[in-house]
Amino acid sequence: MLNPLRELYRDQWLLAVHKPAGLLVHRSPIDKHETEFALQYARALNGGDHVCPVHRLDRPTSGVLLFARDPDTARTVGQAMMAGEVAKTYLAVVRGWAPEQGDIDHPLRDEPEDRRLKGQDMPVREALTRYRRLATTELPVAIERYPTSRYSLVELTPKTGRKHQLRRHMKHINHPIIGDANHGRGRHNRYFAERFGEGRLMLAATRLALTHPVSGEALVINAEPEASFLAVLAIFSPNFVT
Repeated sequence: MLNPLRELYRDQWLLAVHKPAGLLVHRSPIDKHETEFALQYARALNGGDHVCPVHRLDRPTSGVLLFARDPDTARTVGQAMMAGEVAKTYLAVVRGWAPEQGDIDHPLRDEPEDRRLKGQDMPVREALTRYRRLATTELPVAIERYPTSRYSLVELTPKTGRKHQLRRHMKHINHPIIGDANHGRGRHNRYFAERFGEGRLMLAATRLALTHPVSGEALVINAEPEASFLAVLAIFSPNFVT
């Protein structure tokens, strides 16, 4: 079986991979029928030995995913994540022309792991996302009530780690991420799926920066988005150069 993960970094304590869109990190109570997970493929890359995911990527999100190769390292990195000492960077294609930069300081209600429990009273927590617009484009297609349609490529840096934070925050400022079935705009999602031959969430984790849990040195892990993401970036040419 071909391993869909692309190894980005490995040492005695850590293993970083690129996870493709559509792959679950581990088992989920609402996806019991699934049999393939990033965790099992990472274990295969690790010679069959156990690895511990130290953070998550949503199923439709692609990009950098970090595993620890022992429980002590997992605990140390997990504590750094909780303390906000690990910097994550994402690229996203969103509807409309986003402002040049800004902060989205908007509290979010916790979402239960099991969507069947949605609607129950959940706590509201502070949530902060920093964004920066990298490129814009205007396509000669009428998707809603205008004769053309506008889109932006943005860099997103979450300062907190709430569930679906980036998707929910971009919807909050009326620039939903393309391909987001829950928080996006269906007409735009369908246009991109038809134009590029497949539908996907246009969100990719491209950079992870942290202090190495053992050496104490700065560690930066970068990942170029996968082909399905890069193909969509063609709409920004010649306004955007990778």
